Amino acid sequence: MAALAVGAVGLGCMPMSWAYSASQQRGDRALRAVHAALDAGVDLLDTADMYGPFTNELLIGRALKGRRDEAFVSTKCGLLVGDQHIVANGRPGYVRRACDASLRRLQTDVIDLYHLHRADPEVPVEETWGAMAELVTAGKVRALGLSAVGARASRRPGARMHDGTIRQLERVQQVFPVSAVQAELSVWSPEALDALLPWCEARGVGLLAAMPLGNGYLTGTLTPGQGFEPDDLRARHPRFTAEMMAANQPLVVGLRRIAERHGATPAQVALAWVLRQGPHVVPVPGTKREQWAVENAGSAGLELTARDLAEIARLPRARGSWD
Repeated sequence: MAALAVGAVGLGCMPMSWAYSASQQRGDRALRAVHAALDAGVDLLDTADMYGPFTNELLIGRALKGRRDEAFVSTKCGLLVGDQHIVANGRPGYVRRACDASLRRLQTDVIDLYHLHRADPEVPVEETWGAMAELVTAGKVRALGLSAVGARASRRPGARMHDGTIRQLERVQQVFPVSAVQAELSVWSPEALDALLPWCEARGVGLLAAMPLGNGYLTGTLTPGQGFEPDDLRARHPRFTAEMMAANQPLVVGLRRIAERHGATPAQVALAWVLRQGPHVVPVPGTKREQWAVENAGSAGLELTARDLAEIARLPRARGSWD
């Protein structure tokens, strides 16, 4: 990756304690997944203070005892989790306190990449970003990033998905350099390729591809109609109704066909496709299991052919949308 000195594939830590039946996913199993990823050469660990909340950072802090120098730690601030909803907080004072709290939970003296998880509509984004820049000057943070994962829910009718994100990036770039943007990018959600990735490439900014396995769907391990527990985000996702999961099976069938030619898995093909989008792109697949962490890391060695890429390009567009 040109913009950040990290390995080809990262590890998304969110599923270890948040959004995917979180109550069942803490403990030694998650620690083993982190260690397996590090052993496989994965160094980018992506977390956030809101995951849990707070438990995810605590887990990563535990996992990195004695291994901090092997990891590139990415975390986020800017969202507060309440009983009924999530709210943004971009006030400078809050940002400073949030960073100090994350440092304590992560048991480290510096955060490699600090993301603004979501801009606060009540605070000019330049003020929030200025406070984050002060953390770099103070030596508490090495680089700054902006999360665009929520762009789908916030875009204006008729606009490209990441137009609003790019406007934010242009504003904060005037205050302090952006090192990375985190946005959804996968075979079934390729919208970041339209404008966001070209913006990043032109400026040497890294793109962390969130949800590169389509919330697990592209792995081919989910059964249409299987249902999800209430605390699993997929229970409310339009693409995870029984009807849409069945309708989108041609995507999995296509990935599996390519995988069989390479002796790989559909997940590895999906990640290899993300990697082929350019040197600025790092997929950050989330998992809580060491088996999948190792498998995902192996996708870096999978070379897709022109035939493979052409077949993926011909796959039908995913059905089911937040829009």
